[in-house]
Amino acid sequence: MAELRLGPLLRYVDGSAATFWVEASRPCTAEVRCADGARGTARTFQIAGHHYALVPVDGLTPGTSTPYEILLDGAKVWPLPGSAFPPSVVSTPGGEESPVRVTFGSCRWASPPADEKDPVGPDALDTLAARIAAAPEGERPDVLLLLGDQVYADEVSRATRAWIAARRGLADPPGRQVADYEEYTRLYYESWLDPEIRWLLSTVPSCMIFDDHDVIDDWNTSAAWLAEIRATPWWRERVLSGLMSYWVHQHLGNLSPAELSADLLYAAVRETPDGTDVLRAFTAQADTDPASVRWSYRRDFGRTRVLMLDSRAARVLDEQNRRMLDPGEAAWLREQALQAPDTRDHLLIGTSLPWLLPPLFHHAEAWDAALCRGERGGRWARFGERLRRAADLEHWAAFPESFEELTELIAEAGSGEHAPATVCVLSGDVHHAYAADPVWADPARQPAARVLQLTCSPVHNSIPRPVRLGFRFGWSRPARLLGNLLSRHGRCGRPPVDWRKIGGPWFGNQLMTLTLHGRSASLRLEQARRARGAGSADRDGRTASGARLTTVTESRITPE
Repeated sequence: MAELRLGPLLRYVDGSAATFWVEASRPCTAEVRCADGARGTARTFQIAGHHYALVPVDGLTPGTSTPYEILLDGAKVWPLPGSAFPPSVVSTPGGEESPVRVTFGSCRWASPPADEKDPVGPDALDTLAARIAAAPEGERPDVLLLLGDQVYADEVSRATRAWIAARRGLADPPGRQVADYEEYTRLYYESWLDPEIRWLLSTVPSCMIFDDHDVIDDWNTSAAWLAEIRATPWWRERVLSGLMSYWVHQHLGNLSPAELSADLLYAAVRETPDGTDVLRAFTAQADTDPASVRWSYRRDFGRTRVLMLDSRAARVLDEQNRRMLDPGEAAWLREQALQAPDTRDHLLIGTSLPWLLPPLFHHAEAWDAALCRGERGGRWARFGERLRRAADLEHWAAFPESFEELTELIAEAGSGEHAPATVCVLSGDVHHAYAADPVWADPARQPAARVLQLTCSPVHNSIPRPVRLGFRFGWSRPARLLGNLLSRHGRCGRPPVDWRKIGGPWFGNQLMTLTLHGRSASLRLEQARRARGAGSADRDGRTASGARLTTVTESRITPE
């Protein structure tokens, strides 16, 4: 009999349709049955000995929350027997007039088992799950945007390290890191079989995009870095396995049923008894020619448009022509941002890496990029490359032309007769949270929309105290002056925008939530904090360890 290995994950949801992702223990037919009579089925497909299905369901009723069950070959496997959680539901939006709640964050180490101490504190997603489970009829996100580092292929847990050691030993590269597809599946089991996370992802839709740790730290930081790592004997298997596992576990669920129906790779994988070679050939092409693949995608939630960007694989790394996005990706972003402006009240651009950093770090990255392209000669260029890798200088500021192009696009998208109320860039990566408000150097280019950089990270990770102090200093006036000196040394031009911090920096395991209703928008930041005494999730919204989400700040970001 087929068993449910992983999932279900509720992925895409609109007013009448949804998709559900599952992994089964053997080939079978997966079925979703909703309490209102809507249902869907899909046959599993096989990748590297694992069996997956993405089940589309249509005929859902707009504006309803409907419990559902998962069956494999006719046998019910979800909800789990004896589950302490409320029934998983699929909630469909009620129309353009309904509010949209978007909760986002990035960087999540898997939580340790309940009987082990958590070295980085309570998990923000665990605590969100506990709160929703305690009041299932209460407020919940309409979508989770997970902005990268859903798994850490280069920083595995003690339990996974022991599992890898028993499987192949740790003496040969990549040692304690993930080596192949099977080891990637272990990361997803460890992360998504966490009971709170499993239930949360079964009942709240999610959109995902990768960042570096989903493959390796500083992935695609420079042409020199890429050449060096491609010369190692283990890298090819690692990167292909990373992309294959991302396509299976994250990317497929980002697509709408219509996009899935038109996806030639998805059709080819499903048509063959074993899709491993088909998918491997695709990811090999994606690694060799990143411009041949688009991982970025668009989702619409009523009159809120979400553009999720690939800020890693789509890079152009030639030092004389560095781009965060290749020309095709940049053209796609521009088209999606400007298309049908009268149909959107809010434009959200999800990019794992912040567009606006603390000013000192922005200027340091632009300076380093200038050094690396030879503005100060070969010796400085070599120093710049070493510094880039040591200090992770690889955000939008490290790609100056792409930074300016994104800035110009935001100004254009936020202006005109049908300007949205807000244009928000949502990011993670930097293990702290802040909100920044840009002002264009040319007043004529200042958008009518409220433009904000909203950064929220980590969901469950840590940051060393010296780095915290550095980020705090990075917003200060002396830091700005130091940054200006670096820019002058690198012969960098003045950025087309200046910006100020309007909130933060905040440190901890945290989530941000945007609530968008008509043309109004509000922002809330919450942190997972341990309370005195352990409480049960089904009574007061605490996890078993006594942690709960605490509101740190909440404010309206559009005018009355």
